Amino acid sequence: MTDRLPPGLWVAATIRRAASEGVPIVVRHRGDPDSGSLLIKINLLNGTARVLEQVARDDGSPAWNPLGATDPLPDAEAEACLERYGSFDSDAWILEIEDRRGRLWFTEGDNVSHAP
Repeated sequence: MTDRLPPGLWVAATIRRAASEGVPIVVRHRGDPDSGSLLIKINLLNGTARVLEQVARDDGSPAWNPLGATDPLPDAEAEACLERYGSFDSDAWILEIEDRRGRLWFTEGDNVSHAP
């Protein structure tokens, strides 16, 4: 058993928290509310974006891995990443955050690192 919040609750809470500071988060694809994976595009509003996938470290704690050859990516490449990911994981949540500061907004696992 895991003590991780179901993705549906975590997404809803994070959207409310970001909105309270004027940062929009849009659900581009609603995944499985209880067990779907999370993929996030952080639109930096300058023609580039970060695409991050939530993964588990060896100890089970969450981490965020960039999904591109570079981080950030040109927006067209970020969109291609989302398309590829969504085509093979229909249970995934795909979110887009518009934030010039590039904040992730999720309360656990906010560190972006490559999982071992």
